[in-house]
Amino acid sequence: MSLARHGSGVGATARAFGSQVHPVFMLPPLAASLFGAVLAGTFEPGVATLHVLAMFAAVYTAHVKDGYVDFYLRGEDDDHPLTEQGCRLGLVASTTAFVACSLALFVLVDWVAAALTLPTWLIAYYHAPQLDMNPVTATTGYPLGIALSVLGGFYVQAEAFAAVPVGFAVVFLALLSGIKVIDDATDYDYDRSIRKRTVAVAVGPERADAVAYGLMVAALLVVVVLAAVGVFPPGAVVAALAFAVVAAVARRAPPKLATMLLIRGSYVFLAVLVAAVWFEPLARLG
Repeated sequence: MSLARHGSGVGATARAFGSQVHPVFMLPPLAASLFGAVLAGTFEPGVATLHVLAMFAAVYTAHVKDGYVDFYLRGEDDDHPLTEQGCRLGLVASTTAFVACSLALFVLVDWVAAALTLPTWLIAYYHAPQLDMNPVTATTGYPLGIALSVLGGFYVQAEAFAAVPVGFAVVFLALLSGIKVIDDATDYDYDRSIRKRTVAVAVGPERADAVAYGLMVAALLVVVVLAAVGVFPPGAVVAALAFAVVAAVARRAPPKLATMLLIRGSYVFLAVLVAAVWFEPLARLG
């Protein structure tokens, strides 16, 4: 049974499966899980690792399924490293890993931890070709996964909900949805040709641009407001300002460059937020 389309043997097969690990899109959900754990104030390495592995398995599922749909069903991609059998095996393996992690969280934490984790796989598996055909679900799928990762990462540590992780989840949902709208605009002509209804296709590129930056501005304003009322640490405002600078530059760039800038800006945003949360107790002691 051939699993790799290019080459044979263990090395070629390993490279084919490894090609489905896309760090740019995979690191944020993993970092979001750890960020949620940092927000909890306590850190249990075992359950944190299980939740991160579950997020990895969910995103890997999304990448394999997307690649399978885009190459074998839609003919959108010019090439794919895995055969159809390889794609199916990859989906079985990632789903098995996800289920194992979820069951372990159910046993070690509770059913809520497992229930918060499950939707991330559902979003990943059904993103293509179901959810990505509607402008709302095509836009919010990945950001919603990030939001759930923050909440789940917090819950498996604290075994409770709180205003801070819920607030950050809402912020990431809005901010990343805005970035996703810009990203989808890069494929406007092709998406329109196959009747794939992204926001850009549904309302036009110019209005989509306004929607995207409107969502990002709203997210940053929420950060400032929640920091002002004491829900977020004061340092969160620095994260909002840092991202605002990146967004201002991206606003004048073409869609592909804007997407690259905004994705990297979101990394800076998350890094500053982690620092703000992590060092807040030290600042109070000082």
